[in-house]
Amino acid sequence: MGRSPKSTYDLVLLPGDGVGAEVMAEARVLVELVAADTGLAFSLDEIPCGGKFFLEHGSRDWPEGAEAKCSAADAILLGAVGWAGPDGSPVNLPDGKMAGWNAVVGNRVRLDLYANIRPVRCLPGTKHGLSGAFREVWSPDKVDMVIIRENTEGLYSGIGERSQDRATDLRVITRKASERVIRKAFELSRKRGKGAPADGKLRVTCIVKHNVLTGCRFFLDVFREVAKDFPEIDPDVAIVDSFAMFVLTQPERYDVCVTTNMFGDILTDLASVLQGGMGMAVGCNVGDDHAMFEPIHGSAPPLAGKDKANPMAMLLATGQAFGWLGDRFADARLVRAQTAIDAAVASIIERGQPLTGDLGGTAGSRAVAQAVRDDVHTRLTC
Repeated sequence: MGRSPKSTYDLVLLPGDGVGAEVMAEARVLVELVAADTGLAFSLDEIPCGGKFFLEHGSRDWPEGAEAKCSAADAILLGAVGWAGPDGSPVNLPDGKMAGWNAVVGNRVRLDLYANIRPVRCLPGTKHGLSGAFREVWSPDKVDMVIIRENTEGLYSGIGERSQDRATDLRVITRKASERVIRKAFELSRKRGKGAPADGKLRVTCIVKHNVLTGCRFFLDVFREVAKDFPEIDPDVAIVDSFAMFVLTQPERYDVCVTTNMFGDILTDLASVLQGGMGMAVGCNVGDDHAMFEPIHGSAPPLAGKDKANPMAMLLATGQAFGWLGDRFADARLVRAQTAIDAAVASIIERGQPLTGDLGGTAGSRAVAQAVRDDVHTRLTC
């Protein structure tokens, strides 16, 4: 049975550490603006989390009850976690996990957010920063792909052991997890309906190291089984190290890509170069019943408090949350909000100002966020 629009949408905000908290503050203002301009209503529950919270409280990296609040939310917005302790080393929990693990990996596992979906688009006007110079390196008409990684197992299963002389991490690849994320990739290629920029063909590329790794051979076998259910889509296979070269030299070959957890984590950071860097890159952690949206740039402690962080990824992530909720609850107002946010960011990139330093500009984070919100307001009220 399809869902109907809600009178109020419950959002949990997880600001986290460093610039994560700063860009989340800008996203919160954006949510409030969208509510005022569209008639939508949001209940916002902001929960502190991360390394700074652990340093201040000493036992947990977020408050008691945070898990239940995330489970009950319609959607979650995450800033970024990670902080250094007094000795300069990253803050870890007593079990060795990073402080902030519960908000990130913990939510992915507890809420079964099995697909990490990362759109990779180069917007017109994007200047790529390479070796200190900013210029157009990749053409916008060559870069329009989505990379999906399995988000709950693999080398991030959390299963391992360490002795004085050896440490191991267990890479878990299961049929259930592999099949559903691969199916999600094929379904997304079908839904996008645009294919790879080079030839317009619907294509799903499976990224593996099957010439070496048993888990990758299994993942590929499942991929080939699922592909039979989508005869109109070209099933493609790439060895991970080769893909790392071709995604930069021939990005137009790719439509939707799917891979295992750690491979995807690394490759999506690499692919963010195509879109101007991690300040433009969004991570959508999606399951069947829950979703969490985040920028992928991390907490960047050296930039904290300096008004330098690019807020666009966080604002785009907020738009992705609106779009996901709009589809889930058949609410055209939310879909319209996402469209307005995407268009606002694209307009500013094409105009070339205001932009933060990572995109070749000189503007501060707050000025860029305000420019996006002003554009969104115009689009929603015209």
